[in-house]
Amino acid sequence: MARRPSPTLTEAEYRLMDILWDLGNATVAEIHARLDDHPIAYTTVLSTLTILERKGYVRHTVRGKANVYKPRVERDTARLTVIDNVLATFFGGSAHALMLNLLDSEKLSPDEERRLRALLEAER
Repeated sequence: MARRPSPTLTEAEYRLMDILWDLGNATVAEIHARLDDHPIAYTTVLSTLTILERKGYVRHTVRGKANVYKPRVERDTARLTVIDNVLATFFGGSAHALMLNLLDSEKLSPDEERRLRALLEAER
């Protein structure tokens, strides 16, 4: 059975988007050259950019024989989309449930706890 397409960015898609956000626009070759730490095949980069274009995250123009890709979505907007998806999928849309889960799963330093308390007090 085929996997359902993710409405948000996969890890591989995020890696390419991160490069595009840093560069502003780039060809497949330029993106591929930036993947030194975790190299993937040139054709995989091309396929992933095609998927990103279908999802609406990038668009391309043609420069000579090369496609030049440019982000259509800001980095912060993409992050919010992921958070919204996590909230809807795992926490019934409740940001409070997510926050409580995060706080239960991690020990805060005294300084972090003071900062969090100050933020909560400011909200009252």
